[in-house]
Amino acid sequence: MTKRLQTMELFVEVARAKSFSRAAIVLGMPKSTLSRQVAELERTLGVQLLSRTTRRVELTDAGSRYFARCQHIVAEAQIADEEIQGLASKPAGPLRVNMPVDFGTDFLAESLMAFSRRYPDVTFHLDMAAPEHAGQVFQSCDVAIEIGALQSATRIARQLGSISAYLYAAPAYLAASGVPRHPDDLASHECMEFRATPGARVTPWPLHRNGERIEFHPGKRFSLNSASMIRRLATLGAGIAVLTDVSASQEVAAGRLQRVLPDWEVGPFPVYAVTETRLLPVKTRIFVEFLTERLHHEWSRQGKVSAAPMTTAIVETN
Repeated sequence: MTKRLQTMELFVEVARAKSFSRAAIVLGMPKSTLSRQVAELERTLGVQLLSRTTRRVELTDAGSRYFARCQHIVAEAQIADEEIQGLASKPAGPLRVNMPVDFGTDFLAESLMAFSRRYPDVTFHLDMAAPEHAGQVFQSCDVAIEIGALQSATRIARQLGSISAYLYAAPAYLAASGVPRHPDDLASHECMEFRATPGARVTPWPLHRNGERIEFHPGKRFSLNSASMIRRLATLGAGIAVLTDVSASQEVAAGRLQRVLPDWEVGPFPVYAVTETRLLPVKTRIFVEFLTERLHHEWSRQGKVSAAPMTTAIVETN
């Protein structure tokens, strides 16, 4: 890379991390060297790209526009280098993945370990927090794992598979409030709603049984963006919750939760690997392919999720 391109790469990393310290760790260089080179880039351009405080680094308006262009230039240069150097079968470098914390813990941890053993030169930077605005996610990650309906800001998505869930509640809650016999009975119950981010629409419950489908919109007292907290509140008798079998298994075994409407399934909810562009560095492309293959051959066999066809088409959204 030319010196300017190398400096662009440093700036892109700082912009993604919003921190010179974190970016320096990812890049494997001293923070002082990184700060000096980015400052030199600003002097050369004659504009301030970053607003620095003692706690945080933010993009200025000029920095945001420059970052939008630079990240694509850097990605194209990295891909060109990889092709010339024959790295297509040996990915390396930092891979930034955004995913829901509970899904990542329950379903992806083993896959991440398997990938890291196969490709030891890849380092993982995992972001388990949902961004406030969907359009900001790709400022800090290479690929995002999303569940359910895609946000409007999503660019390119490959469906990895789908996941189903069921209704659960504490025995004490059911003893006090009654046991629902049909989804129509849920309207008189406390049903905890899930919102991915503040202001997002409530995720409805698509219930189905033997071809019969009913969409129920939950929500009375509790609105959360954490499946772990929903599970915990359910064990305390807060109401009925949607949980995967994997998530609820220990609580069921301990007698703290029991299945509600056992003949009815909730879902399936599609699981996507989402990227901002089709033009992917080798490490990102191989990671997405690895997850697709693993989901197809292992997760579905364990009954955790339904695997998408191996020839899953890429979905483009506006």
